[in-house]
Amino acid sequence: MAQSHLRVYYGPEGAPAEVADWDASADSETVKVTAGEIFPMLADAVRSERTWLKDFEDEEISISSDLYDVILAYQHYRRPSA
Repeated sequence: MAQSHLRVYYGPEGAPAEVADWDASADSETVKVTAGEIFPMLADAVRSERTWLKDFEDEEISISSDLYDVILAYQHYRRPSA
């Protein structure tokens, strides 16, 4: 059986500046992006019910404590009233 060679897909040639400017850290497993860059894409993926989101459900992400506090407050006030 012929051995297949896999490549990492980095996106289309001439990727938009906001994608090309993402800061790849020394650890090739992580990339630093701003919330403003990633939130619209994630929101669209959630709205579109993209199945690839399930591949990352158990991934840990790092966020600032300020953002975490805002998310907790939003979660609390978003709950339907009894």
